This record gives sequence, structure tokens and C-alpha cells, in this order.
Amino acid sequence: MVIAMLLVVFLVSQPVLALASALACHPSDLSSLRGFAGALKNRSVTESWTNGSRCCEWDGVFCDVSGRVLQLVLSDQGLEGSISSFLGELSELRSLDLSRNQLKGELPAEISKLKQLQVLDLSHNLLSGPVLEAVSGLKLIRSLNVSSNSLSGNLSVLGAAFPSLVTLNVSNNLFGGEIHRELCSSSGEIQVVDLSMNRLVGNLDGLYSCSKSIQLSVSGNYLSGELSKNLSNLSALKSLLISENRLSGVIPDVFGNLTQLEHLDVSSNKFSGGFPSSLTHCSKLRVLDLRNNSLSGSLDHLNFTGLTDLCVLDLASNHFSGLLPDSLGHCRKIKILSLAKNEFSGKIPNTFKNLKSLLFLSLSNNSFVDLTEAMNVLQHCRNLSTLILSKNFMGEEIAKDVAGFESLAIFALGNCGLRGQIPSWLLNCKKLQVLDLSWNHFHGTIPRWIGQMESLFYIDFSNNTLTGEIPVAITELKSLIHLNCTDSQTTTDASAIPLYVKRNKSSNGLRYNQVSRFPPSIYLNNNRLNGTILPEIGRLKELHMLDLSRNNFTGTIPDSISELDNLEVLDLSYNHFHGSIPLSFQSLTFLSRFSVAYNRLAGAIPSGGQFYSFPHSSFEGNLGLCRAIDSPCDLLMSSNNVLTPKASSSNNGGRFGRGSIVVLTISLAVAITLLLSVILLRISRKDGSDDRINDVGEEMISGEVPKPPPGSSKIVLFHSCGCKDLTVADLLKSTNNFSQANIIGCGGFGLVYKANLPDGSKAAVKRLSGDCGQMEREFQAEVEALSRAEHENLVSLQGYCKHGNDRLLIYSFMENGSLDYWLHERVVDGNLTLLKWDVRLKIARGAARGLAYLHKVCEPNVIHRDVKSSNILLDERFEAHLADFGLARLLRPYDTHVTTDLVGTLGYIPPEYSQSLIATCRGDVYSFGVVLLELVTGRRPVEVCKGKSCRDLVSRVFQMKAEKREAELIDATVRESVDEKVVLEMLEIACKCIDHDPRRRPLIEQVVAWLEDLDQ
Repeated sequence: MVIAMLLVVFLVSQPVLALASALACHPSDLSSLRGFAGALKNRSVTESWTNGSRCCEWDGVFCDVSGRVLQLVLSDQGLEGSISSFLGELSELRSLDLSRNQLKGELPAEISKLKQLQVLDLSHNLLSGPVLEAVSGLKLIRSLNVSSNSLSGNLSVLGAAFPSLVTLNVSNNLFGGEIHRELCSSSGEIQVVDLSMNRLVGNLDGLYSCSKSIQLSVSGNYLSGELSKNLSNLSALKSLLISENRLSGVIPDVFGNLTQLEHLDVSSNKFSGGFPSSLTHCSKLRVLDLRNNSLSGSLDHLNFTGLTDLCVLDLASNHFSGLLPDSLGHCRKIKILSLAKNEFSGKIPNTFKNLKSLLFLSLSNNSFVDLTEAMNVLQHCRNLSTLILSKNFMGEEIAKDVAGFESLAIFALGNCGLRGQIPSWLLNCKKLQVLDLSWNHFHGTIPRWIGQMESLFYIDFSNNTLTGEIPVAITELKSLIHLNCTDSQTTTDASAIPLYVKRNKSSNGLRYNQVSRFPPSIYLNNNRLNGTILPEIGRLKELHMLDLSRNNFTGTIPDSISELDNLEVLDLSYNHFHGSIPLSFQSLTFLSRFSVAYNRLAGAIPSGGQFYSFPHSSFEGNLGLCRAIDSPCDLLMSSNNVLTPKASSSNNGGRFGRGSIVVLTISLAVAITLLLSVILLRISRKDGSDDRINDVGEEMISGEVPKPPPGSSKIVLFHSCGCKDLTVADLLKSTNNFSQANIIGCGGFGLVYKANLPDGSKAAVKRLSGDCGQMEREFQAEVEALSRAEHENLVSLQGYCKHGNDRLLIYSFMENGSLDYWLHERVVDGNLTLLKWDVRLKIARGAARGLAYLHKVCEPNVIHRDVKSSNILLDERFEAHLADFGLARLLRPYDTHVTTDLVGTLGYIPPEYSQSLIATCRGDVYSFGVVLLELVTGRRPVEVCKGKSCRDLVSRVFQMKAEKREAELIDATVRESVDEKVVLEMLEIACKCIDHDPRRRPLIEQVVAWLEDLDQ
């Protein structure tokens, strides 16, 4: 906003701009503009620059009455190429805006000759190299924005060069050095300073001279030291963002002088001490984020009544204790309140009834008491859509006769040890979609009224003492028959606070940024349920996760489960099922985790579909099961024949022979052993998993990574790794011992952590997990594939590490995350951020080039096997990099396919993979075609929250093409700003890639050529 106002003031203050049709521009300016245009690769914008000498008529060129060029504004025009030194000849230029293009290379030193320049905006390009020499001569510059490039150099010497500077934005670059006081003192007018996302070191002392600044941001650097009391000098400050650094010490209590402060973010540092009481006097404060530090002490002595404009308060992951202050309930505008993972105690203040605007509340992992009173208070928060109360109210009775909560979409009350039955008042929560009551002591049966909850699609009743049979009502849940999450788009998505689900005690939580990202699930494991599985369960077509393990179910496994086309996890272990595994389960294409261990099943294990990928542990404890790999059926049958007593001969007179006695003795010993094993397993059943939802995930139970046996650690670094002296200890420390706060994604078989390496650089560390035999194979396959693959559009593998039972892969860090995040999850002010068409096209081209390298250039050739938008990572310049070779299988010369035992990711899998386990390059092309559809439509390949007719993007596209309605598929966020013809051309390329017949699909190199030929 400040930058925009500055530009308006600047334009108003300029000499009157000439009417374009009336003037020919100055000859030297004409020559400079033609030289600038000559350095551009694509001429789509400058094609209009052909009107003789009348350059003042050209697009983006503005002149004064004498024909001198005053402004050159070509923002967001898809320009490619380099910035020409000819621009330095525009001697009267006041404003130069080339932002949001694809300009590369270094800044020419001739830019420094623009002595009249007051506004320079080169942000969001692909520029690199040093910047000081190119801008040091701009003595009149008032606004300098070079953010989101790859510019480098020592920022320490930058500030003194600009005595008239008002706005400085160098964020998201590679600048190093310290912050010197001359940055602000050399210019008495500087108001906006954004140095975030760089490699700055040292302390914050240089900022305390910015007495007139209203916005200061240094987040995401390597700054250390303590905050000084000189912070009180910044009396004009409205926004101070210093998160994600290494700052420590006590936050000085000097905010009484910062009366204009609206936004303070000190999260993810190492601050200690108490809550600065003077913050409660900042009456204009709207956002206060202190999360993920080591702050302590009580808050009940503080008076929050003066914070009448407060909208967001996040104190999560600290050590605050004591009672919550009543005055907090007088912050009537607050929408997001997160107090999770502290040491608060006592009751929820009665004044919380006043929080009518509250949307998101998390109190998890504290020691609050009196759940009944808490629910009676919070029922007055009519707009509350997310309520996380997990790990509080220990051992209490579940609240009864609760009213309100009509807007509630997510409710988590897990791991509280609550007593009672599942409360009937939940039926009043008509919008409830996610319900977690796990790890309590609920008894009784699953209520029949649950089938009336039309929006519910995620149920976790695991680890209770529920009895009885599964009611038919649970198979009538409408959102698991046809999902409809319309409400989810307008509830918690705007909160910007992710939710985590921990699946077991030894793992970290899986992160969900939006309610619509929760997989449709039913978790009933670790109860005392009995009866049979209803055949009607086949109605739940949208179900992804079904866990009925560790109960007392009997009967046969119903064949109707094979009708759950989207099922990814099926766990029926530790029950009393008999019969065989239905062969129809082979059609469950997306099944990635399966277990029927410790039942009474017999017969052949299915051999098609996903079943070859499941480890032996998925079937153990069923003595009658057999399969060709681990327990061949013919061998099992012959063993059974040996153990079957034959009819006695007449000479034995019908008595037992010696062999019979041996067999009987062995059988008895085996039976006793099995009986003891079952008893022990039943006793320990409650220790098997830990399913609960928190807004702040916990670290490992011990708080640190277990020490491996001596000699079990090693680290191997490749030549691409700049941190050559990295040790295993350094690597563990760089991730804060795999802290929840460092999680940046979830790859195949493991979470991905951000690592801040000792040399100041960043890396992504993938920690492989899982107890199946696939883990070691994946590790070896990925290391082998990535160590041979080097291309600008592939994620660089810098090294790998073996640490005890852990396998760690060290990747280059990608600043902008995944394509999936930018297309489907990045929410700002409640809306998805816009990914412009030229960026989408650039990403498509880069990803295609990376895949073509794997298929044709890399030796040996590689089939990726899991091409999807979440495996296309974006660097700071939005260049695409293919990632996650966890499913890759190497192709040897003259091989045309490779047999694999895993089938990729829901929505991207070629149709032929459901019929065979043969992966080909054209299968990768199909998956890439689906990615192209995502770029064109903005939709996921499988929209979890849409109705049945909209779930399958591929089918929808073919249907719309058949109806000649292709234009309706274009993402509405780019439809108005792009040539429809170009987008439809990409759609046509995508349709060729997703042809049902793999023989008709193009090779990836042909796709690369087609994409390169597309105009912007």
C-alpha cells in the first residue's frame, strides 16, 4: 500500500505527459529503446514499437511535452532475455518498471547513469549477480524494488548509496552481510524496508536508526543476538516482521512508545522470558505472532482490553502457564486464537462468550479443566468453525446438553481420556466435516444418528472402548457417498494456521492446510467392536482411509469393499475374520497400505494389482494364507498333508505312532506360543497408535532424535553440495532434530524438513520412514537415480545419510515450494493466490524438459513413475524442478518397460497400470498430461470436495470437449488476462498426453517442442 501511494504521488508530480499521437520522441531515446528491444527474445510487446520515430506512441512508453521518455512501464508482459545497457541512455527517465517478467542475467552497470530515476522496479524476474554497481549512481531514487530474483552481494554497503530513498525491497534474494545503521540514517525519509528471505547475518542494531520507518521486515534470514531497548526509537512503526531467524534473549518491554504498531511477528526464534506487558498498550495492534519460541510465565496479570482491533493472536509452542486472563475475552474482533502447546491451566474464561468474530480456536496440549463449562462458554462463539481442544480436560466426563456450534466444521477432542458416550449434541453441528474423538474412554455403541450428519467425511473414534456392531447408519453418510465440501471453502481455509494429524506416537504429524485436504476417513481401530463388516460399506465411494484393526470383528471380509474405488488404506488386522481375502481387492488401484495380519484367514493371497507391493507383515498371523513369494501355496498344502495323521495300519492296532506324537507335541507348542502372543498383543493394543489432531504438531516423545548404535551413522556428500564439511550431527541440528516446525512437505515414504546448514545455506532433508521392506529399496533407487541425473529442471541431490535406522536424502532447497501448493493451497486473505499464465507456461516447459532428460538423456534412462504437481518444485524464480524419484525404476538399454510394485498417486495413474504392473515412458507422459490439465483448469485431478460428476478431471475434460465447451475449463483466475487460443492449445496438448491408448500418446520430447512453440 505504501509503495502504491508513493508511485501515485510520483506520477502526479511529474511534468505533464504528452499525448502519444502528437510527438516523435528524442533521437537518443529512440535509439535506446530500440537497443533495449533488441536484447529481448520474444517480441510480443515490442512488436508495436515499429511506428517510425514516434516512440511516445509505443506500448509502455510515456513522454513529456518535449518528447523525452519519462516512464517505461512493461510490468507483467512476459518479457524474456536480458536487460540491455542501452537503457542507460534514457537520461530523462524517472520511472522504470520491468517487474514480473522473465528477464535473466546481471543488471548492466549503465543503469547507474539514470541520474533522474526515482522509481526502479525489477521485482519477480530471473536476474542474478551483484547489484550495487548497477544502482550506486541513482542518487534521486526514492523507490527501489528488486525482490524475488537471485541477486547477490553484501547488503552492508547498499544503504549509504541512496540519500533520497523512501522504499527499499530486496526480499527473496541471495544478499549477505550485516545490517548497518547507514541503511536508514543516510536517508532521513526511508519508510519501508524489506530485507526478508536473504542470507543476512549479525544482529538487528542497524535497524534502530530507522526512526521514520513504518514497515520493517527481516524474516527468514540468519540474524542472531538479542533485541535492544532501542526498539522504542521506532515510534512510527506499523509493521515489524523478524520471524524465522536465530534471535534470542528476552523481548524488551518497550512497546509503549510504538503506538502505531499493527503487525508484530517474532515467531520461530529462540526468545525467552515473559510476555512484554507493554504490548497491551499498542491499541492499533491487529496481528501478534509469538509462536514457536521459549517464552514463559503467566498472562493473567495482563490487561488485553485495550487491543480492540486485534484479529490474530498466536502464542502456540511456548511455555506460557497459569490461567487465561479474562480481559482476552474483550478483544471482540479476534478471529484466530492459537494457544496450543503451552502450560496453561484452569477454566476457559467466561468472557470468551464475547468473541463473536472468532473463527479458529486451538487450546490443544495444555491442562485446561471443566469441559462442560468450556463448551457452555464457547457455544456463544457463533462463527467458530475450527475448535481444537485435544489433550486437555484429562479424565473428565464428556459435556452433555450442549447447544450452539452451528458453524463448526472441525472439532478435535482427542487424547483427553474423557468418559461417557459419544454425545448426541454433535448432531446439532450441521456443518461438521472433521470429527476427532480418539484416545478417550468412550463406551457404548456408535450412535445411529451419525448417519444424519450430512457434511461429515472424517471420523476418528479410534482408541476408545466402544462396543457393539457398526451401525448401518455409518454407511449412509452422504459426504462419503458423494462428497460436497462447499462450506469448507469458506470456513477454516482463511485461517492460515495448518492442522496436523499424528498417526502414531513415534512419528510427526501430517500437515493439512485446508479442511478440504483431509482425506475422507473412518478410523474405528483399537476398540471392542464386534459383529461383521456390513456389505453396505461398499456405498462409501469417496472413502480413502478405513481402519478397523484391533477389534473383535468376525465373519468374512465382504467383497463389497472392492467397490471403494478411492481406498488408499485398509487395515483389518487383529480381528477374528475367517475365509479368504477377496480376489476383487486386486481392483483397488490406489491401495497403498493394507493389512489383514493376525486373523484366521486362509487360501491364496491375491497376486494382482497392488498386492505384490505389500510386505509379509501385512499377512502374518494367518497360518492358512499363502502366496508365491513368501509362503508358496503348494508347499503349505504339502506341509498340511505331512501334519495330517494317516490311517493306522492293522499292525499298529489303531494306536498313535512315534511320528504322530512328535507332530502333536510340536502343534501343542506352536498353539501355546500363538496363544501367549495374542494375549500380549491384546494387552498392549492401546499402545499401537496415536491418532489425534492438533494445530501444532508434537516432536518425538523423547524430545530428541534417539542416539543410534555406535558406528551406524554415515554421510555421503556429492560434488553439488556446497557444505563439504557437513557431519551427521550438523545435519540433525540443522533440522532442530526433525522438529515439527521444520516440516515443509510430505514425500513418498517420509516427511521433508527444512535444514539450515552451518554455512548459512538451506537444504531439504527427506527422512524416509516406514517399517516395510520397500523402505530400503526406495532409498537405494532414489540415490542411484538422482546421483546420475543432473539437469537444471531436476531437484539436485546433494547427498545422503544413514543414521541408525533412519535414511536421509539431502536435496537442494526450493524457496517457492510445490506447484500443487501454488495452484491449490496458497491462501492469502481467504483467497487462493494468483499464478499468472506466463508463469504456468514456464513451469510446464521446465517440467517437460526435466522429464525429457530422464527419458532420453540420463544414462541409464529413468522412468519417474510419480509425476504430479506436488512433485514439481519451484525455486525462487519459479523455475520448475522435478522431484521425488522414490518411485523411479532405472531402464537399461533396449528395455522398453520396467516392472514395478507400486502404482503412483491417485488421479495421475495411467489407465493401463490398473491392468498390469508395467511402467513405461508413455505412462509418465499421461501423468504429465494431468499436470497440464491442472495448469489450465486450476483444478485437482481428483477434487476431494466436489460432487461425483466433478471428481475425475480427465473425464470432465473429455466430456466438455465432446460438448464443445472447452473454454469453460479455463481457470477463472487467468481467463480474463490471457489469450484463450493459447490456453486451449495447451489443453489440446494435454489431451494428447492423456489418450487412453498409450500407443497414441506423444513422446515427451514432442511435448517439449509443442510447449516451446506456444506463444505467451
